[in-house]
Amino acid sequence: MRFDKFTTKLQQALADAQSLALSNDNGFVEPAHLLASLLNQEDGGTASLLSRAGVNVPALKAASEKAIARLPKVEGQGGEISVSRELGNLLNLTDKIATKRGDQFIASELFLLALADDKGETGRAAEGARADQEGARSGDRGGARRRGPSIRRKPKGSARRSRSTRST
Repeated sequence: MRFDKFTTKLQQALADAQSLALSNDNGFVEPAHLLASLLNQEDGGTASLLSRAGVNVPALKAASEKAIARLPKVEGQGGEISVSRELGNLLNLTDKIATKRGDQFIASELFLLALADDKGETGRAAEGARADQEGARSGDRGGARRRGPSIRRKPKGSARRSRSTRST
């Protein structure tokens, strides 16, 4: 993974995630640290984007904080901390998504796409926050479920429909 390809916002979030891991005496920077940092960025658009996608952002924040609290504590590490294997894999997938899309830089939104497919604890928390939001909507609608837009990618092989132009 090439950190120089990350957008400024994603670089800032990763630095904040490292600080969060250090302050919690965690041995590695985990996906939960990065997600919490993205959600807490004051001028970032991650929380807004997820909210528009139908995710219960407060529940996701709480889930990421709980996940961080459950991480093992390491004493006497001397300030040295590295990216965990799970986060490294997610960042590599994020890079792969950017390459496939032809993006020159890797944005926070692409990390969210990679996270949406993650089977780890943070990915399950993101999916759970999405389900909580849908459940709340169905309760408000008298039991009728309404699906909001999803941050999930279309399955491979699904063709996009192009708009046809009329010729006169």
